[in-house]
Amino acid sequence: MTTLIAQKRHVPARRAWAQTALYVLLIVLALIVILPLLWMLLTSFKTDSDAIRNPYSFPNPVSFEAYTTLLTSDQQPIFLWLWNSFAAATVQTVLILVTASMGAYALARLDFPGKKVIFGAIIATLLVPPVVFLIPNYLIVHNLGWLDTIWAITVPGAAGAFGIFFLRQFFVGLPPEIEEAARIDGAGDIRIFLQVVLPLARPALATLAVLSFLGNWNDFLWPVYVLLSPEHLTLQPGLSQLQGAYSTHFAIVMAGAVIASVPVLILFGLAQRQIVESVAGSAVKG
Repeated sequence: MTTLIAQKRHVPARRAWAQTALYVLLIVLALIVILPLLWMLLTSFKTDSDAIRNPYSFPNPVSFEAYTTLLTSDQQPIFLWLWNSFAAATVQTVLILVTASMGAYALARLDFPGKKVIFGAIIATLLVPPVVFLIPNYLIVHNLGWLDTIWAITVPGAAGAFGIFFLRQFFVGLPPEIEEAARIDGAGDIRIFLQVVLPLARPALATLAVLSFLGNWNDFLWPVYVLLSPEHLTLQPGLSQLQGAYSTHFAIVMAGAVIASVPVLILFGLAQRQIVESVAGSAVKG
């Protein structure tokens, strides 16, 4: 009896140690993520000499020179790059939501010959490195006359396999009784899709929208190839021009990175609740 009581007393102690170890691990992981962002922010408030001489210290003195130079320079029209990035990311996100939702619903709910083969082929494209499609997409965009336009950086990625796969998994998890009840009331497939399925899929759609927006916003390689004019550049290839061939103004580069991060943080803050609902809903279904 005494041994059993002692073992019961040790159980809360083990749980406390496990929780403490978990918290320590989470704090370490959080620091790994936060410290580079903090270093970027602090460097953006330094002078060039201070950034080179003391790269890992607090700004001394605090300087807004990098932001002033970046925001007032005629050679780096960062506001125009921001607008180009926002417009391109928004257009591509809308296109992805439209194409992915329709394709995913057809693969999840409709019956037609070759459905499994088509879905397998779509999933197989996820295994192909994106750089493989670089030359074919460039030739298509060039033949369509879309080089140096917004369509070149929005249309080629508007029908990605990930969006179809992601939404299909969500649609498969929806109770079919809801659609059957709507069909009994006389609703057709299009009306069920628009008025029943899509409202229920708002968390998944919001999550896909955020991921699609971030994917286009952070894209660097493809815009470099298809955007030719400085005034048509998006933010990522535009910021690469802040780094010279023989010298680098680290404070200005970090200031540009901070400005590029602000819209992303705002977007994530606005869509955070929807993302959590989507993840929680997927966990419950699993």
